[in-house]
Amino acid sequence: MPLFAVGFLLVILQPSTAQFPRACANAQSLLRKECCPPWDGDGSPCGELSSRGSCQNILLSQAPLGPQFPFSGVDDREDWPSVFYNRTCKCEGNFMGFNCGECKFGFSGLNCTERRLRTRRNIFQLTTSEKDKFLAYLNLAKNTPSQDYVIATGTYTQMNSGSNPMFRNINVYDLFVWMHYYASRDTLLGGSNVWRDIDFAHEAPGFLPWHRVFLLMWEREIQKITGDENFTIPYWDWRDAEDCVVCTDEYMGGRHPTNPNLLSPASFFSSWQV
Repeated sequence: MPLFAVGFLLVILQPSTAQFPRACANAQSLLRKECCPPWDGDGSPCGELSSRGSCQNILLSQAPLGPQFPFSGVDDREDWPSVFYNRTCKCEGNFMGFNCGECKFGFSGLNCTERRLRTRRNIFQLTTSEKDKFLAYLNLAKNTPSQDYVIATGTYTQMNSGSNPMFRNINVYDLFVWMHYYASRDTLLGGSNVWRDIDFAHEAPGFLPWHRVFLLMWEREIQKITGDENFTIPYWDWRDAEDCVVCTDEYMGGRHPTNPNLLSPASFFSSWQV
């Protein structure tokens, strides 16, 4: 299973797990264009000695680009992740992750053979303690640096084709803010020129599966930092809603009394910054 969830879905749709693994955010990996980190369990790349996976060339779609993207070779997300890496871990069986060190969604256990069913619940059916725990988990994610992933602060060209890595740390919550932005942002054409008529996360058939994987990954990272294997993201069923009933200080934040662009000062999230 390839390693990234940036989702250049107009070109290829593959299962994925996150953005830039910390283990590959270095000049050596970028210059070799290889991201096959060792699995801690046996010390071999992609856990190959334990038959978890192997380091292989990535497979790219041969389908032509559509007319909605009249460029080639100008966007780092094109034929992802080949601009940065052309060899990554291909995981076997129920293993996944940038080093095949995790289980596929829905599986657990030492060898990822145990089926695990988790049920997401309506946020309004949570007890007060369950709701408060959910908000506390979000706050923890906002204040916990990601141990496995970093974000790129420059393009591959700005990184001098890999010899000058440009990455920075980020907290677990903002990692997913960044991933969503990175997949949907404009194409940078150089200088101040951009191509705005593109959105790789929303304007293609990959809209539903991209966000499905995005939520599963976000859920997984919360489980990891909290140690709560049973955590699931609550949902809001807004089909018949006439107003934003979760937009209250008890839940996701009410509106500021004088500035409609801000959250209420009483909101749990009012002090958050991206």
